[in-house]
Formats: sequence, C-alpha cells, structure tokens
Amino acid sequence: VQLQAYGGGLVQAGGYRGLFCGASGRLFSTYTMAWFRQAPGKEREFVAAISWSGERTNYAASVKGRFTISRDNAKNTVFLQMNSLKAEDTAVYYCAADTRGSWARFVVSEYAYWGQGTQVTVSS
Repeated sequence: VQLQAYGGGLVQAGGYRGLFCGASGRLFSTYTMAWFRQAPGKEREFVAAISWSGERTNYAASVKGRFTISRDNAKNTVFLQMNSLKAEDTAVYYCAADTRGSWARFVVSEYAYWGQGTQVTVSS
C-alpha cells in the first residue's frame, strides 16, 4: 500500500486548508484511514480517523468541531478539511492506513502504512 499526502502549505490563523491522501491498492475500501500530525520536538499524534465505509469517524479533542475527515472509496482518496486553524495546528500531517479495517485504538502502532507527510504552517 502506497500513500501520498498533499495539500499542505502556509495559512493564516483562523483560515482553512484541505489535505488529500491518495492510496494505491484495490482493497482501499476495506481500510481504516487516519490522519496524524507531528510538530517539531513532539511525538506524532492522532488527529482523525474514518472507518472503511465512512460511516464512523473519530477525532482528537483538540480538533473536534474544526476538522472533518471524509473519504471517496471510488477514487481511493481520504480528505481532511481543516477550519479555524490555530498556530498550534502547525505540524507535518501524515495519512495512515490500517489494512485490517479495525476500529479500536487510534495510535501510531495500529497503522502499518504511512504517507510521506505534508507540512501545514499556521501563522498567527
């Protein structure tokens, strides 16, 4: 499984940005997909996840109500809409795939496949 994340860039605080993640593989519609982020000097942290069908979503408390995760299984794509961005949202954002389709733990170790990351910088 290969993942390619893109859409990062510089945005002002209070603004919005959308991130895309394209995935290879004909079994994409069976994967749990997620976004994580890593700020300088910090550990990689969970941001949002979406179940294989798109019916279930889960968000970190820090982004709930501001970020929305969605997917298009026909296009093997996951999307993260980020609104009301804050300086503390500055990080490298990674998309990740759990090919088992599990929905239990939203931690780095549950996801075997990762994209290369895309930088989001929010200026205050």
